[in-house]
Amino acid sequence: MDIIRFENSNMLYLLILIVPMVAYYLYKLKDGKATISISTIKGLSNAPRTLKYYLRHLPALLRVVAFTLLVVAMARPQSVSESQKITTEGIDIVMALDISGSMLARDFKPDRITAAKEIASKFILDRKGDRMGVVVFAGESYTQVPLTTDKPTLVNLLNQVESGIIDDGTAIGNGLATAISRLKDSKAKSKVVILLTDGVNNSGQIAPATAAEIAKTYGIKLYTIGVGTRGTAKYPAIDAWGNKTFMDAKVEIDDKMLTEIAELTGGEYFRATDNDKLIEIYEQINKLEKSKVEVENFTKYNDEYFIFLLIGALLLIVELLVKYLYLRQIP
Repeated sequence: MDIIRFENSNMLYLLILIVPMVAYYLYKLKDGKATISISTIKGLSNAPRTLKYYLRHLPALLRVVAFTLLVVAMARPQSVSESQKITTEGIDIVMALDISGSMLARDFKPDRITAAKEIASKFILDRKGDRMGVVVFAGESYTQVPLTTDKPTLVNLLNQVESGIIDDGTAIGNGLATAISRLKDSKAKSKVVILLTDGVNNSGQIAPATAAEIAKTYGIKLYTIGVGTRGTAKYPAIDAWGNKTFMDAKVEIDDKMLTEIAELTGGEYFRATDNDKLIEIYEQINKLEKSKVEVENFTKYNDEYFIFLLIGALLLIVELLVKYLYLRQIP
């Protein structure tokens, strides 16, 4: 219990009365008269002193302490408890992930799609106050996880995504359109799509530029990420005997288109050439899209006088018991 203030601090001036109380006690002690009159105390000078002798001043001491505590109680001592009310203006974020066959390329460790899922999972878990969802696309697109605040479930379902579960291709426009459909009715202060791909739009019914125009209409910001080293990378292929193998092929990412659709909505385009660069990109997006938090402090004062009142009253009772029972004098 930390006392930080007194509501009726003027009552503390009553403590000055302790001075005349002590002075009066000392005067009475000096002027006191013997209870029994005897001719001489010579024979009693060597008598042992009992406990009562050492406790003879205890009632006066208890009275002074009790008076002090009662005055403190009347001054209404108060402690303080502080609380914070945090209001988070959450951001709704949908991650659109390319799961085409080329996402198995080995220029990332262990491959592009695995690295993308692992790094995205860390990003998801760091977004404490936001709703997030996942859309996947290849030759077509679908929603893997709708907007939710259940981050562990979201990460678990994201990790179940694999390349090859839908027709191959790179329908960037369709993937973006599906993500927009999940955000268009959102009431969040900020709506964001993070689109990650490693190729060029080559399928689907919706052009990326058209999808970006729709995103702009709904106030959705688009961040695009191109994943792939510069030059060549080992891509999965099937050899003449039908076995899975990897062969070097040129990395082709439509940087220009991804830049244009991001900037159209007020977002940015990033190019990730390895795992570390992809981590840096997600960290940068994390900083750019921080949830707005308003913190309001409340200070509450709690009365603590009761404990002083109780102890003071108990000490007065103890004083009376000691004075009139244990230290009782013979009339």
